[in-house]
Amino acid sequence: MVTNITNFGRSGLSDWLLQRVSAVILALYSLFIVGFLLFSPGLDYAAWSGLFAQTWMRIFSLLAFISLAAHAWVGLWTVTTDYLKPTGIRIGTQLIIILAIFVFLVWGITVLWGA
Repeated sequence: MVTNITNFGRSGLSDWLLQRVSAVILALYSLFIVGFLLFSPGLDYAAWSGLFAQTWMRIFSLLAFISLAAHAWVGLWTVTTDYLKPTGIRIGTQLIIILAIFVFLVWGITVLWGA
């Protein structure tokens, strides 16, 4: 049996499932936002703010942020492990990606829930 130490205990099935579930969540969120924009012809700040003031929308948006972070990480991890062969460059690139995703996630949560 071959043990791969680069995937930190994840299996290909879990990565595949995470990609699919996160894609469905992001698709539903995108469709909802597009639908809201299409069916709100007189959209102003008050209506937009009112939408995001509701707890269910904040939770839905948080779920979309987390899904985007997970989707991006699995996708970029796959690309870097496939195309960046030197270990140092690959790990350095992955650390930068992790930092960028973390900053995005923290920033999104701060904007969404207020600081």
